[in-house]
Amino acid sequence: MATVNVNFRIDEDLKREADKLFSDLGLNMSVAVTMFLKAAVNAEGIPFDIKRIPSNEMFLVLAEYDDMMKNPENYRSYSSFDEIIFEAMKL
Repeated sequence: MATVNVNFRIDEDLKREADKLFSDLGLNMSVAVTMFLKAAVNAEGIPFDIKRIPSNEMFLVLAEYDDMMKNPENYRSYSSFDEIIFEAMKL
């Protein structure tokens, strides 16, 4: 199958972050964009939800955050990220 070049402009920081992410995943920008386009064609639309309002999960997270701020005594606090990892390893 013949290939064609496609040129588009994006924010420099976004490109740098995306390049790093895709590299970590063993991909490059071209492969990642091709994957997105194939997923869009298969879905016959954007292959993920695009919403202006928060999802139900987001409302639950925000409600929990609000409760945490109002009732901190009901929640465990940590003094470092290492402490969180150590606690998680015990589970």
